Amino acid sequence: EFEYTGKPDETFWGYELGYVRNNELQYYTDQIQNVKVENGYCTIQAILEAEDSITSASINTLNKIDFLYGRIEVRAKIPSALGSWPAIWMLGTNKSETGWPACGEIDILEHVGFDTDKIHDNIHTKAYNHVLGTNKGNTIAVTDPWAEFHVYAVEWYEDHMDFFFDDSLYFSFRNDMAGNNDTWPFDKPHYLLINLAYGGGWGGQQGVDTSLLPLKYEIDYVRYYQKPA
Repeated sequence: EFEYTGKPDETFWGYELGYVRNNELQYYTDQIQNVKVENGYCTIQAILEAEDSITSASINTLNKIDFLYGRIEVRAKIPSALGSWPAIWMLGTNKSETGWPACGEIDILEHVGFDTDKIHDNIHTKAYNHVLGTNKGNTIAVTDPWAEFHVYAVEWYEDHMDFFFDDSLYFSFRNDMAGNNDTWPFDKPHYLLINLAYGGGWGGQQGVDTSLLPLKYEIDYVRYYQKPA
């Protein structure tokens, strides 16, 4: 719950810094102009600093809070503009040892500004990933998803995952029960990331319009539920 003012609580949140992935245009910072908490929201803002210099933020729970099974739920209001690419996603905490995609990736939300009325989710593993063209996921059509707050969630069990947009279940991925990390690396802890990218391999696929900056990505809350033991 973001019921305070200032930078995101360091008990839960750290930062990615710099140019990180996917040939994206933004430089991630931990500066207050790019990420701050006030009025009950955590706001990530992508800013055009100079003619070709964009800054934004990517907050994550690496080495802070790990997740293994349960429901991860985020209520957020995404931005949408040509080039925007907000996301809520998870990576295996063993990424530094195994690399991607062997660590596993769980994409609870992705939205690209050129495809305005679609919300995407995906999973990536060594066997199923976008590099091979084998990633598993789905999209849901939503009129103006950027206009209101919505709840994005995954319910993660030992044998499957269910993905939700508000109350709509729109994708399930099942464990093949083969005990094979290539197809199900999701029996190990993951950490959560929330970021606002601009441009890059997918977000910039149909160009970018920097005149639409700044953009705000507002997060109302992040909640984690587990079944009683």
